[in-house]
Amino acid sequence: MKNIILTKEDNIGILTINRPQVKNALNMEAYDDFGKAIEEVAADSNIRVVIINGEGDSFCTGLDLKFASTLNQLTVLEMENLIKRLQHIFAFENFKKPVISAVHGYALGNGCDIALASDFIIAADNAKFAMAYTNLGLIPDLGGTYRLPKIVGLVKARELILTGRQIDASEALEIGMILQVVPADHLMTKTMEFANKLAKRAPLAMAMAKKAINKGLETDLVTACDFEAALQNICLKSEDVNEAILAFVEKRAPVFKGK
Repeated sequence: MKNIILTKEDNIGILTINRPQVKNALNMEAYDDFGKAIEEVAADSNIRVVIINGEGDSFCTGLDLKFASTLNQLTVLEMENLIKRLQHIFAFENFKKPVISAVHGYALGNGCDIALASDFIIAADNAKFAMAYTNLGLIPDLGGTYRLPKIVGLVKARELILTGRQIDASEALEIGMILQVVPADHLMTKTMEFANKLAKRAPLAMAMAKKAINKGLETDLVTACDFEAALQNICLKSEDVNEAILAFVEKRAPVFKGK
């Protein structure tokens, strides 16, 4: 996977987009490598948190325009199937592990969509975000029209999507799009600190909490509470709960196994 570098540090998997010569714009090979990397970290029980970042001076500037120029050769059905395939790769809501995007430089188009699909965005103070699709006569196609309104509200999402306007990290923080802004030279240090906090939590509980949060956004209170109860039943029967109780009695930090 030359386009995506996967490294593992303790219980954290780091996926680095590795096309700095084009500011990490993505072509088909890069999308395929991304899918393989996601499958690998999903299958690795030792990885509890995933970080996505970019090599060079940007996170990801979206679709590689050279690759985009070849897409008109596809039929309508082929194009629809390709988009659905890519949407599936970046459906991080269905991913059991927390996903953090560490964004520096530009996160444009698909790059912005990938960051939005993450559970958290930590941005360098030099980060720039844009749903730049309409600048090219396109619309968001990795789930941005679904996620952005839920994150920043309908009116602001409309503005950002329809105008393709670029915003900086401070505005992204102000509208609730990102978790925090940090100095650019401390981006990975701060992101790793946060990832390590998550990695020490009970993996099963984090997975169930993600499910409950996402379900709650799509349904009514009664159904959401019923779903919570079902997931809590799974958690209560886990070894991690027994470990948490024992650790409390023994006055030590719990060691969770995700079982």
